Amino acid sequence: MAAFTSFLYGQDSTGTVTDIDGNVYRTGRIGNQWWMAENLKVTHYRNGNAIPNVTGDTEWSNLTTGAYCDYNNNSNNADTYGRLYNCYAVNDSRNIAPAGWHVPSDHEWKTLEMTLGMSQIEADRSGMRGTGEGLKLKETGTSHWQIPDTAATNESGFSALPGGIRYSVGPFDVLGVVAFFWSSTEDSSGTAWYRGIGGPGVVRGSIDKHWGYSVRCVRD
Repeated sequence: MAAFTSFLYGQDSTGTVTDIDGNVYRTGRIGNQWWMAENLKVTHYRNGNAIPNVTGDTEWSNLTTGAYCDYNNNSNNADTYGRLYNCYAVNDSRNIAPAGWHVPSDHEWKTLEMTLGMSQIEADRSGMRGTGEGLKLKETGTSHWQIPDTAATNESGFSALPGGIRYSVGPFDVLGVVAFFWSSTEDSSGTAWYRGIGGPGVVRGSIDKHWGYSVRCVRD
């Protein structure tokens, strides 16, 4: 993991957090926020209730409650890339984040982006924004990113991993190509804001809650 040097306040800059399943995640401080440096892989809400693992495309597309899946329904993918969650799981009151942590809001994503150099005007836009913030967030090398990106620095220590997606209608795509992360902020009753990381900038968009995206958590 990168050393979380450029944007720190204080000396205790790295650590770990453990979810209810016993998964341990590396964490680091970026500006005045603490972020997970790995994708969430929990299968239970914080109160111990199971998050349903939905494998069928039709069932996935018809959900109005929380669920997760492994990319291509292969649990081996979760070891590296974490799991994919619909936004109903993200916003479930039982909480998918470890105690003391939560899924970041759209505003908290903007705070991260501005810490890395994005202006407020850019952060408030939709679509691709920024000029290099994505490179500061991406894991370096090609062990997990299929498309070589020698410009990636991961100087934030965020170590973004391309966990792929599950379409709202069920199929999987883009493992190793793009990282998509939910925010907890609704745009409408059926959509929520997300972030996409693959190139120099960072995509901010709103999409149907049925999609399966990765999750990173930020400390309360």
